[in-house]
Amino acid sequence: MSDFYDVILNRASTKSFKPDPVPEDVLGRILEAGKAAPSGMGKQAAVILAVTNKEVRDEISRLNAAVMHSDKDPFYGAPVVLVVLADKSVATHVYDGSVVMENLLLAARAEGLGCCWIHRAKEVFDTPEGKKILKDAGIEGDYEGVGNCILGYSTAEPAVKPKKENYVFCVK
Repeated sequence: MSDFYDVILNRASTKSFKPDPVPEDVLGRILEAGKAAPSGMGKQAAVILAVTNKEVRDEISRLNAAVMHSDKDPFYGAPVVLVVLADKSVATHVYDGSVVMENLLLAARAEGLGCCWIHRAKEVFDTPEGKKILKDAGIEGDYEGVGNCILGYSTAEPAVKPKKENYVFCVK
């Protein structure tokens, strides 16, 4: 099995992270992989907000937890949050953002990092506080949050769950 398939078949969601920062060159490669994702009609509807600033990361975490009526960190202590958003005026925006998320997750795994897709970006960035975070980062327009890719160094290797029966149906 090639490294490519190893990355895909052995990626699993990490839910426990070390506080260690992710080196800029590693983060840069992961972001490049996200940017390389295909998009509907080449419109590139998605953008990525890369958050390594602890105060901003913690504010996004707080807003995300509030959606669930919780005070626990939904980002499991991950030091990096890559928020994928997409331009609502593009018909394929959610699909485009989802492909970006997958590329980010696979690239993180290829770099030896733990990662997890965390939902509720849509709700967070529909709030006035979420919109302010985007504006402060220079993101203006009508964007919908697609997801949060949390990443960092895992405290333990997550287990890959077995896949369900009848996942693939073939027509020959």
